[in-house]
Amino acid sequence: MLKGSRSWVFPAQPAILSTGVVGGPFEKKGKLAAEFDRFYDDLWMGQDTYEKANRVLIEDAVQIALEKQSLQKDDVQFFLTGDLINQITPSSFAARSNAIPYFGLFGACSTSIEGLALAGFLVNYQGADKVITGASSHNSATEKQFRYPTEYGGQKPPTAQWTVTGAGYAVVGNGAGLTTPGPRVTSATIGKVIDLGLTDPFNMGGAMAPAAVDTIAGHFQDLGRDPSYYDLIVTGDLAAIGRQTAMEMLKEKGYTLSDRQYQDCGLLIYGEDQPVQSGASGPGCSATVLYGHLLNEMKKGTYKRILVVATGALLSPLTFQQGETIPCIAHAVSIEFL
Repeated sequence: MLKGSRSWVFPAQPAILSTGVVGGPFEKKGKLAAEFDRFYDDLWMGQDTYEKANRVLIEDAVQIALEKQSLQKDDVQFFLTGDLINQITPSSFAARSNAIPYFGLFGACSTSIEGLALAGFLVNYQGADKVITGASSHNSATEKQFRYPTEYGGQKPPTAQWTVTGAGYAVVGNGAGLTTPGPRVTSATIGKVIDLGLTDPFNMGGAMAPAAVDTIAGHFQDLGRDPSYYDLIVTGDLAAIGRQTAMEMLKEKGYTLSDRQYQDCGLLIYGEDQPVQSGASGPGCSATVLYGHLLNEMKKGTYKRILVVATGALLSPLTFQQGETIPCIAHAVSIEFL
């Protein structure tokens, strides 16, 4: 199971059986709109608060993933999820609705891959037959909590990122009986908390890049691999500035990646005409891009092996106001089409 100092290898190769991907009105205008299962045309989603709307995103994506496999909620043993709102209440209230035994996770924007790593572990070692995992975020709810309500129209610097309104979820299960190839979770590397002393909450990409580099390098070292093993290495939401920083830091460690081989979910989801400053962010960013676009590309044969590295900034409004620096983390999962 344990490979090296912080990686897991999954000999049973748990399968990603189905996915559900839901987005908001801004995502409907993005480059990856065709990869979503459902969109909402307004940010309220029939609710009276943005936090309740975030819950709806989760409930819908979970239901879609279950329906694609003709599963009932009782067929799933565990529900692993998280979001950005205080005490991850949208996730907890969605767990109240679906009544699946629940692990609430908080890794900020790294939550999607934290959940997938744990889901792979549970299924591989027979702790569960099926697990549903994913993450979500809501732009207006997040802005209200961490910065300023969007109604204020506050200006942002070029380093800032746009929080995705979206939810991406997957059913991960034992793939032993499958007769056709599909995406399998083959390994995971768990990140360390890295803090280089950055304090600017409008430059999350720069703050998170060192954590991504540390986890990617740790993954290669633990598994005895180099970048050539993967068709694609994709980070969660470093966006333009963080991705460039990560590429430079990886090169210093002896890992040179091309622009084509190393991409970032925060640069994939939106179009060039959408005003998102440096790019996208939020737990829903990597969750929707992975469970929509990337897995669809694997099914088309574009990629055979991918390494997904979701990054998270582990600050809160309180720690920022108290003058704390920004601790960051990244988790990695390898997915192979087998």
